[in-house]
Amino acid sequence: MALRFPTQLSTPRHLRHRGGLSWTRALAPDALGSSHSSPPPASFRTGKSRVQQLVTCTAQAPGAVNLAPGTPVRPTSILVVGATGTLGRQIVRRALDEGYDVRCLVRPRPAPADFLRDWGATVVNADLSKPETIPATLVGIHTVIDCATGRPEEPIKTVDWEGKVALIQCAKAMGIQKYVFFSIHNCEKHPEVPLMEIKYCTEKFLKETGLNHITIRLCGFMQGLIGQYAVPILEEKSVWGTDAPTRIAYMDTQDIARLTFIALRKENINGKLLTFAGPRAWTTQEVITLCERLAGQDANVTTVPVSVLRITRQLTRLFEWTNDVADRLAFSEVLTSDTVFSVPMTETYNLLGADPKDIVTLEKYLQDYFANILKKLKDLKAQSKQTDIFF
Repeated sequence: MALRFPTQLSTPRHLRHRGGLSWTRALAPDALGSSHSSPPPASFRTGKSRVQQLVTCTAQAPGAVNLAPGTPVRPTSILVVGATGTLGRQIVRRALDEGYDVRCLVRPRPAPADFLRDWGATVVNADLSKPETIPATLVGIHTVIDCATGRPEEPIKTVDWEGKVALIQCAKAMGIQKYVFFSIHNCEKHPEVPLMEIKYCTEKFLKETGLNHITIRLCGFMQGLIGQYAVPILEEKSVWGTDAPTRIAYMDTQDIARLTFIALRKENINGKLLTFAGPRAWTTQEVITLCERLAGQDANVTTVPVSVLRITRQLTRLFEWTNDVADRLAFSEVLTSDTVFSVPMTETYNLLGADPKDIVTLEKYLQDYFANILKKLKDLKAQSKQTDIFF
């Protein structure tokens, strides 16, 4: 049987507006259920004017295609999207360790992702911002694990909305058996943050396509704290923090990867929305204090009031060329809301059959990091006989 693709894989041309975009929870379930959906509204701002805009995808969502009598797709064949990222590379490592055949979708780049090939994965070049490059990457794939997000220098909606819509439509058209999507905890509560609103809209769109899927919401990565706090403290550089009361339950990406594959193997998880959170929620100041204690030295903390971030965001929204910066500064709105990015995990552990004692705490993660790095610094000092190495 010939494979029939949707008539349009990318978001309509009128969505490619370069102005600031304030997403609203507009993708109602009844707006995405058919191939001729009525377009749900979303508003975006341009200067002081407020224009009604359409956030939708007009591409058809065809039913699963029966490829028999072709070669059956092996359940162990997976495509990892965003494989070079903080979470993506742990997903790849875990999948290979568990015997999966791993294919990684990677953008063409000057420095190829050779480390993925060295691990044993297959690398294919494609770009979510170019929908025509996507279908070939899905041939022979059973499961897609989507942990990609746009680069800081590009518009958020180019990859995280338009690219993801194209990817999900391709997956539906080509009969992908399962789709794992990583989202953000509390994304439905913060429509003022473009990335969080896009994640929520993507969750709704994925659900309405009818694809067999699992959505996993995350709170924060422990790995991100190394470059943000641990390294600057060791190098006696400034550590940037805020006076916000927001608390985040950081989680080791290795634990996230392990729990993801447990969920992937359980049929009763299909269609569910899971949230993964670490054992404890931390404020920025608590994380800095912990790093100071483990490093054995005080941090040079530069505190940025959240009010300054909010003012900066308002200023950057005045110019079209700084709108993307404003979108990322929108997280300042979350920081002022006394939000706790955490959830009780007892039900999730029971559902997955996982032991909470196996989840790494932030104290243990940072303790191991500082112990290793301080040992290396001591060895370096002993070998070089230098006296100007400080830690």
